[in-house]
Amino acid sequence: MPDPHAPNILLIMTDQQRHDTIGALGNAMIRTPNLDRLCDEGVAFRKAYTPCPVCVAARCALLTGVAPHVSGCVDNMPQPQQTASFVNHLADAGYQTHGAGKMHFSPDPLRSWGFDSRDVSEEEEQAGDNDDFRGHVAAAGYGHVLEPHGLRSEFYYLPQPSQLPTRHHHTAWVVDRSLDFLAERDRDRPFFLMTSFIKPHPPFESPEPWSRLYRVPEMPLPFVPEESRELWSYWNQVQNRYKYTDGGDDHYLARMRRAAYYGCISFIDQQVGRLLEALGDDLDDTLILFCSDHGELLGDYGCYGKRSMLDASARVPLIARWPQRLPPGEVVDRPATLLDIAPTAFDAAGLRDHKPSPEGESLIDLAADRCQRDVVYGQFQRGEYALYMAVTERDKYIYSAADNKAYYLDHEHDPRESRNAIGDPASRARVRSLQQSLIDRHTRDHDTLAVSHGDWREYPPRHLQLNADEALLFQDSARLQPTVDRLEAGYARNVTVSDGAAIRLLSARPTTGPEERLPEPPESTPIST
Repeated sequence: MPDPHAPNILLIMTDQQRHDTIGALGNAMIRTPNLDRLCDEGVAFRKAYTPCPVCVAARCALLTGVAPHVSGCVDNMPQPQQTASFVNHLADAGYQTHGAGKMHFSPDPLRSWGFDSRDVSEEEEQAGDNDDFRGHVAAAGYGHVLEPHGLRSEFYYLPQPSQLPTRHHHTAWVVDRSLDFLAERDRDRPFFLMTSFIKPHPPFESPEPWSRLYRVPEMPLPFVPEESRELWSYWNQVQNRYKYTDGGDDHYLARMRRAAYYGCISFIDQQVGRLLEALGDDLDDTLILFCSDHGELLGDYGCYGKRSMLDASARVPLIARWPQRLPPGEVVDRPATLLDIAPTAFDAAGLRDHKPSPEGESLIDLAADRCQRDVVYGQFQRGEYALYMAVTERDKYIYSAADNKAYYLDHEHDPRESRNAIGDPASRARVRSLQQSLIDRHTRDHDTLAVSHGDWREYPPRHLQLNADEALLFQDSARLQPTVDRLEAGYARNVTVSDGAAIRLLSARPTTGPEERLPEPPESTPIST
C-alpha cells in the first residue's frame, strides 16, 4: 500500500512550448491566467532545460530519469525497452496511474510504461486504429478530417484555424478524458495523472475564438541579432530547409505565426483551469508539475523548429505546486532539467531510495536550496551529428560535432544569447571549465562516440545536400500519397521515398564533401516531429 501521506501527482505537459510564454514570468503579451496562478501558488524554475530538444528523447528522459547518452535515446528513435519508468514505480507503490493525450512512446505507442490505463492520442498515426482521439473525432461526425491536429506538409508552419470545433479539439479532449479519470478514480488510493497536450507543436492551429485571440500587428518580431548565423549549427540549416520555411523576412507571416502559437497556449491555459477546478478539495493534496518537452525557435535567429541548444529551443517552462512542501510565489534561477521530474515524484511519494540517474534532483530540494548541483546537460543526436550542452545559472557551453565548433553564451552579460563569445579572452576560463565538465561526463559514461583521449572526438564537417529539393516531403502525412494515388491518370505525384509509415529523408553513406546527404534515420523511425 502507498504511504498514507503520499500526495496525488498531476503532471501537465505541453509540446514545444517556449520558456518565455507565461505571463507571470515576464511575457506581458500572452494571456495565461491559470499558469500565472500556478506560479503564484507554487515554484517556477526559471532556468529549466530539456535533456534533448526533440519529442521522443525528451519524454524518454523525463519518464525514465535517465540521460539520453546513457539510455541511447538521443533523437526521435526507439526508447530503451528494458528501462522502467517512474510511473512503473508509482504503480508498484500503490498509485492508480492514468495517461491522457500525447505520450509519443516508441517503437510501441501502446506500451503501458506503468500506466494502468490510457486515453491514447498521437499527432500522427502511430497508434493506428487504437488512437482514441481519432476514434472520438470519427464518432463525432468529423471522420473526413484526415489531419485533425492541423495540416502538415507545405502547411506545417503556416498558421491555420482548426478544422474541428472547440468541444472536439484535442486540447479540450485531453482534459475531458482527464476529468473522466478524476471522477471515476479509486478514492482509497493516491493517483498519478499525466495530462499531455499535443500543442503548441506545429501546425499552429486552434479553434475559434482562440485562433483569433491575438492581433497580428501587435505581435513582436522574432529576435534576430546581427550575429545570428554565427549561432547556427548544422541542425538549424537542416530545419530551415526541411520544415517548409526559408528563414526569410516576411514580417507579417512571422507575426502571424507568433499570434497562432500564443493562441494555442492560451487555449491550453484555459483547459488547465478546468483541471485545477476539478481537483476541488484535493487541490492542496496534489503535487502539480507543469512542463514542456522542449521549446520552439519561432523565427528567432531566422530559424524555426527545435534541434538547437539555444534557449528558444532547449529551455522549457517548469512549475511545481504543492503547498505542503513548496513555498508559494518562489522563483528559482539555479538550473533545472526534465530529469528532475522522476526524483521529484519519488520524493513526494516517499520513495527517495529510487534514484534513476546521478544527474536528477528533487525539485523540492532544489527549491529549498538543498542541492549542490550547479550545471545541467543536454544532447541531441550522437557521434558525427551530435550537439552537446552544459548550462549553469550564469552561462552556457555548446559543442556541435557536425560543425566542429564550440559556442559560449554569457548569460550574465548577454541574457538573450545574441552572440557567440567563445573567442573572448575573458571567457576562456569558463569555456575550459564547462567543456571539461561535459567531456568528463561522457568519459565517465564510456561514450566513445563523443570523446576520445580526453577531448571531443573529431569528425569531418557535415554539409547539406546541394539539391534543395532533396527529401522535401518528410513532413508529409502518411495519408497524403495514397490519397493522390487514387486520382485518375494524368495527376501522378512524384515522391522521393516512402516507407509506408511516413515520408522519410533520403539518405546515403556519409561523405566528406559538399554534396553530403543527411544522416539516415534509425530503423523504422519517422523523423517528422
